[in-house]
Parts: sequence; structure tokens; C-alpha cells
Amino acid sequence: MSRYEDKDGKPSIVRLPEVDFIDDGPGKPIGIYGHIGRRPIAAFGNSDGDFQMLEWTTSGPGRTFGLIVHHDDAEREYAYDRNSHFGKLDRGLTEGPKRGWNIVSMKNDWNKVYPQ
Repeated sequence: MSRYEDKDGKPSIVRLPEVDFIDDGPGKPIGIYGHIGRRPIAAFGNSDGDFQMLEWTTSGPGRTFGLIVHHDDAEREYAYDRNSHFGKLDRGLTEGPKRGWNIVSMKNDWNKVYPQ
């Protein structure tokens, strides 16, 4: 977290020993709102740590878009989902389609993961 200060007529930004926000889970929408000052119309995620961001974005008024990239291609890229120790994607796979979010499979929907 930072604070703007005016010391002896000199403006400065002072970094404080506090956490501004945690960029995961419920902290994602807080961080986004803090940076852009409004609810986005589109959000893209790849783990359950993005769930609240997708939920907040797609519950807004008007047209919205939510997309989850499912890392399920262990041959071309690391695969992780429901049983992973990190990057876990369980709740998003279960609830995402019910909420109208698009699920994109790296294995089935991408021709290339990394260009040559």
C-alpha cells in the first residue's frame, strides 16, 4: 500500500508496510475496482482463484463475458484442474457453465499452445 505525501513542499509517494490487496480469490475484484474504478464487462481466468473476479464481472448489468482457460494439455503445456495442488480449477468447471461462462480446453480447442 502506498500513500501520497507532501513533505516540505515536495510531493512524494511513500510505500507503507501494509498489503493493499491480495490478487487472488475475493481480492481480485477489489484490485480491479481499485485500478479501473468500475466493474469490467469481460473477465478471463484459469483457476478457482479467478472465480470471484468472473462472478463479479458477469453479474453486472448489460452484456458481459466470462471465460475460463482449462489447462488440460499435459503434452504441450502443464495440465492442472480439479485435483491439482496449485492452480486448482474445480469450482469453475462445475459452476462456470451454469453461469454462462465459456470453458476453453487447451487440449481440444487450441491448435498451438506455443509457437515454434
